[in-house]
Amino acid sequence: MSDVINLVDVSVVRSGQKILGDVDWAVAEGENWVVLGPNGAGKTTLLQIAATLIHPSAGTAEVLDERIGRVDVFDLRPRIGLASTALAAQVPAQERVRDVVMTSAWAVLGRWRESYDPADERRAAELLRAWGLSELADHRFGTLSEGERKRATIARALMADPELLLLDEPAAGLDISGREDLLRRIDDLAEDDQAPTLVMVTHHVEEVPRSTTHVLLLKAGEAVAAGPVQQVLTSENVSATFELDVVVQRHGHRWSALVDA
Repeated sequence: MSDVINLVDVSVVRSGQKILGDVDWAVAEGENWVVLGPNGAGKTTLLQIAATLIHPSAGTAEVLDERIGRVDVFDLRPRIGLASTALAAQVPAQERVRDVVMTSAWAVLGRWRESYDPADERRAAELLRAWGLSELADHRFGTLSEGERKRATIARALMADPELLLLDEPAAGLDISGREDLLRRIDDLAEDDQAPTLVMVTHHVEEVPRSTTHVLLLKAGEAVAAGPVQQVLTSENVSATFELDVVVQRHGHRWSALVDA
């Protein structure tokens, strides 16, 4: 299998502060990763590198066999799907949900004068159905619940049939019902042989989907551990990552973490 993401000694420094430090990380085709760590660990920064939105200050970063800094990122970005709260905040509130998804084909936010062929319309309809949004297709994005917005932005991220799908805290702000519905749909996506390689950021062990194959633990911009989920998601590693004594337990294909009393 080829590497979808390959970071070697990657660092990111902003205003003299090191946000990421000497991170090595390789994601192979067919793997589904969760990046787990506390607030401020550098998870979103790592995802921004994978999305080609920022360049590392040092080290080498390759995404989809292209070296960041030596490739036109505007040619590379259509191969990468990204869903995040920051992106959702840029969607015009009056945009119809159908168009939120479909405009991704032109890499724009907000429909204007661009045209779409029947294949685009079918693709958008399929994604709306898969993410439980068919009945909301003509609703305005600003009227959606938090869970509906999350699902709409993921559907948008999948519109161009990407090879890599990046989800930045997709379950943040959801109640248990909304979280479980979202994770189920992520698992359903992962079961498709044509599904993109998935990288999901979270700071909750309970949000690790059952389809996860690998985990990267980040703390203060540095990797604590990385590898197969069963080997990495341990009480010792998670305690070290969050600087808190916790007990990590596996429940079938899901996980939980509780403070060790």
